[in-house]
Amino acid sequence: MISYSVKKCLLAGCLAVGVYTGAQAGVSVTGAGSSFIYPVLSDWALAYHKATGNEINYQPIGSGGGLRQLYARTVDFAASDMPLKINQLKSKGLVQFPVIIGGIVPIVNLSHVKDNQLVLDGKVLAGIYMGKIKRWNDPAIAKLNPHVKLPDQAIVTVHRSDGSGTTFNLTNYLSKVDSQWAHKVGSNTVVSWPGFGLGAKGNAGVASQVGQIPDSIGYVEYAYAIQNHLTVARMKNSTGEQVTAGKASFVSAASHADWKHAPGFYLVLTNQPGANSWPIVATTFVLVPKKPRNPSAAAEAMKFFAWSYAHGDAMADKLDYVALPTSVYQLVESKWVQQLPFYKAS
Repeated sequence: MISYSVKKCLLAGCLAVGVYTGAQAGVSVTGAGSSFIYPVLSDWALAYHKATGNEINYQPIGSGGGLRQLYARTVDFAASDMPLKINQLKSKGLVQFPVIIGGIVPIVNLSHVKDNQLVLDGKVLAGIYMGKIKRWNDPAIAKLNPHVKLPDQAIVTVHRSDGSGTTFNLTNYLSKVDSQWAHKVGSNTVVSWPGFGLGAKGNAGVASQVGQIPDSIGYVEYAYAIQNHLTVARMKNSTGEQVTAGKASFVSAASHADWKHAPGFYLVLTNQPGANSWPIVATTFVLVPKKPRNPSAAAEAMKFFAWSYAHGDAMADKLDYVALPTSVYQLVESKWVQQLPFYKAS
C-alpha cells in the first residue's frame, strides 16, 4: 500500500509537490531533487513526523534541479539519481551517500498488449529513442515478440524534459549496450534526444503522458508504473535472459554493488550481470554540505536519514524498492562521523 498523499500525486501526475508532514512544531528540514525516490521518501517523512514531530519538506523537481538548489545552499539536502564523482564532491564541499535502490522500467500504451507481455532489449530501446525504429511492428520489435500482435502504428516516445537522474540511468544503460547511442547521445541528466518525442516533467509527468497517449512509450521508476496501472515491458538483460521488473530482479542487480570500494560512494548499477538481474536499476543518493547554511537543520536531516535506514525497510519493500543492507548503512554512518562535524552518532 502507498500513502494516500503519494498515491494522489502519482495518479494526478503532480510535479512539484512537497512532502509536508503537517505540524509546525519542531525542526523543519528542506530538500529537493529526485522524483525517483519521492514515493518512499514521502512515506518515510510522514512516519518520521509521527515519531518525532519534526518536518521534512521535499520538492521532487528532478535530480538536476535539486543539485542546483543545493549548490546555491537554498535547501538542506538534495537527492540525485546521478552520483557525483569524488572530485566534484570535493570542489562543492559535499558529502554523498546512497539511500535506496529501485528499477527504471519501459512503459507502453498499446491496445491488446498486456502487462509484461511485450519484450524489449537495449538495442531496440535505443533504436526507438534514436528514431531509427519508428513503428511498433518494426522487424526488430517483432523478432523479440513473435507471439504478440503488434500494431502498425507510429511510435510516440515520451522523455523527461527536466534534469533527471532517471534519464541519466536510462541513457547510461543505453550507452553501455549501444555504441551509436554512446557516440551520438551519451549519458546525462539532460540529453539531446535525436528522434521526435514529447517531453514531460518528473516521473509523474512521463507516466501521465504515456497513460493518455495511444502507441506511446516512456520510462519511469517502477512505483509510478504500478500506481498508474501502466503496461510495463519485460527486458532482455546482459545474459540474454528475459526478465520481469519487480523486487526480485532489482535485488539481483543490486547484489553486485561494491559500496566499500566506491570512492565517494560513486556507483552506477545499470546492466549488471546475473540471469535474474533487471538491467536498468538506479540508486538515489543524498548530498549534504560539509558546511551547511543551517547546522541544526542539517543535523536533523541526518537524523531523518538515520531513522529511515533503521525503520524504513518495510515501507520501501511495499513500493518494490531495494533497501540497503545494514552493513552498507554502517559504512555510510562511519563516513558521516568522519566528514560531517554537525552529525552526532546515536
